[in-house]
Amino acid sequence: MSAATAAALLGLAGLLPAAAVLLGHRLVVVTVRGVSMAPAYRDGDRVLVRRTAHPTRGQVLVVERPAVHTRWPSRPLPAGAGARAVGRRQWLIKRLAALPGDPVPEPMLSAPPFARPGPPRVPAGSLVLLGDNPQHSVDSRHFGFYPAERVLGTVVRPLRPARTRGQFRSASPRRPGPPAG
Repeated sequence: MSAATAAALLGLAGLLPAAAVLLGHRLVVVTVRGVSMAPAYRDGDRVLVRRTAHPTRGQVLVVERPAVHTRWPSRPLPAGAGARAVGRRQWLIKRLAALPGDPVPEPMLSAPPFARPGPPRVPAGSLVLLGDNPQHSVDSRHFGFYPAERVLGTVVRPLRPARTRGQFRSASPRRPGPPAG
């Protein structure tokens, strides 16, 4: 995959804006951008994220956007980093499919560099991350194992989407959808 293609796909990969709201040092509110986690999370949804170092398989994580074909531009974000440091980074939202020592999940086995004999395992310090909407997700199938030190935290719960506030009373020729939240 070319760098241009990868960069274009990252735009569809659940990118979160750099302006996340930090609630203390343990909770962060982020807005989902893209469709990689649909239908669980859609573009514009806001989620509450707990900064944690020990996620479990199946949880949805917010992770630092990986560098495409280059080294990481900066060191991992320290655990106690404040709002300014969090806001300077770009984030993705993905589901944790495998932890260190787990077998590599089936969706990755046919993708290079995983297509080789023997049951590969996730190495120490690494994770396998997958989007819920694989046709529109750039994830471990594209960038391989993900460094665990680049996890911001786990999604605790969705919040009311910012895009629906105040829209329920507006007149529209279209049939209104159900209220969010």
